[in-house]
Amino acid sequence: MNMQVQGRIHTAFPAEQVTQRFKKREFVLELDAASRYPQLVLFQLTGDRCGALDEFAAGDSVAVEFSLRGREWKSPKGETRYFNSLEVWSIDRAGDDAGRSAGGESEGAGPARRASRGEDEPPPHTDDDEIPF
Repeated sequence: MNMQVQGRIHTAFPAEQVTQRFKKREFVLELDAASRYPQLVLFQLTGDRCGALDEFAAGDSVAVEFSLRGREWKSPKGETRYFNSLEVWSIDRAGDDAGRSAGGESEGAGPARRASRGEDEPPPHTDDDEIPF
């Protein structure tokens, strides 16, 4: 299930090597900045996508495409916990920061500007038939 959202980068954290094969980088996006109660939402980039955040700074307006992920974890004591994460597939400039060209694409948009799927990697699976009604 892919979703999109726009907001301003509130905080970006350095990349973290979690295991020998798994690296992640988290950042906080401020949603509804004009609202009385703006929302600060934590997103994560993983693997090769971690470097895509390097060209952005706090305060930049961005558009983020992400998937909602969830998992179950059982503690050694037998307690069950559930965790969610927002896994980012792409991040682009948005709003006043977009620098859009006449064709609608961001100038210079490409692998260096996006935390997107690699040329050889297929897009994440979406199945419109999964709607429960």
